[in-house]
Amino acid sequence: MRSPSLPLRIAALAACVAGLALAHVARAQAPASAGAASSGDWRTPVQQILRDVRRIPSPPGIEETRSVRIGGIEQWISVRGRDRRNPILLFIHGGPASAEMPVSWLYQSGWEDYFTVVQWDQRGAGKTYVANDPAVVEPTITAERMIADGEELVAWLREHYGKRKVFVLGHSWGSIIGMELARRHPDWLHAYVGMGQMIYGRDNERLGWEWALQAARADHNDKAVHELQALAPYPRADGTVTVAQIVTQREWVIHYGGLIWGRPDFGYAQDAAKFSPDHTRRELSPEDGIGESLPRLLPAMMAWDVRSLTRLDCPVFIFAGRHDHETPSQLAVDWLTALHAPRKGLVMFENSAHMMELEEPGKMLVHLVTDVRPIAEEAGDAATVDAPGWRIRKLL
Repeated sequence: MRSPSLPLRIAALAACVAGLALAHVARAQAPASAGAASSGDWRTPVQQILRDVRRIPSPPGIEETRSVRIGGIEQWISVRGRDRRNPILLFIHGGPASAEMPVSWLYQSGWEDYFTVVQWDQRGAGKTYVANDPAVVEPTITAERMIADGEELVAWLREHYGKRKVFVLGHSWGSIIGMELARRHPDWLHAYVGMGQMIYGRDNERLGWEWALQAARADHNDKAVHELQALAPYPRADGTVTVAQIVTQREWVIHYGGLIWGRPDFGYAQDAAKFSPDHTRRELSPEDGIGESLPRLLPAMMAWDVRSLTRLDCPVFIFAGRHDHETPSQLAVDWLTALHAPRKGLVMFENSAHMMELEEPGKMLVHLVTDVRPIAEEAGDAATVDAPGWRIRKLL
């Protein structure tokens, strides 16, 4: 069902771009049901349990949730890993303004054995949104300012934790920031990992629209066909789309599994985010910040075009979902094929759409460890890890 007003639909769309669910927005606006689940009493003990389960007690480890002064405001990060000698992996979330930190407890634990993982609530998102005056921050929400935030954060991480280089993983909207870091500061990065990588805004939208329309016709869904056809031409002749248009496109892309393969929404993960050990209710609110960020950043997203970028001076990996129609994977595959880089790799997630870290978490971990981490190992920026099966083979 559609959200009843355009502001709520804007919030829903931004959530969808990053991988949240329209259904979650509807639930967030609905009256709380009777019973213990609506009282709020359940959150505190559950958060305490998860906080304890996730605790990193070993002396080499690190576990911090803190603010850092970036771009003139307080921006919040989570830093977690079981050995400080491991390389830093900065996860740049999508959206815009859809923080990944609240749901990261579902998949990140294994990463923390091999990386020091940094989750960042960007300008206008999550804990960073709540920590600052929206009236001050809102006018500063531009693509260039947020890329500069990423530059400042990486510089701070390198200095504060004594690392010459870090890994950057950019997801969806965050892949714009991540790609610019790789382009402007290749010497700061062990490697760049693009996940749901954005290549060309116009084709990104056109291909997703065409796929959703084809799926709707095959499903004999007259409502979907009518609403999608009403968008044509999509994008418009000048290469732009309105917020209302992209909301409609995303609603049907998500409905047919282009966000989560085999699911019509992302409600299960957003329900899990409510248990986040690191966030208050307000910091989890989907409407806060999202409605401010999307209209301001949508023009830059549509104008984004790196098809002519054929060289990067750091290793590059593309993690692509076979069924991703939020950021259609073939665009990134074609771009990577033509790219010249010191090292490059492609991992196709056959059972995923846009959210492979949640859809195929085991495969995600395996490829981060076996394909990406060795670059830091070669540079001496990693704790020693025996090769899989080494001890067994030695005993035999």
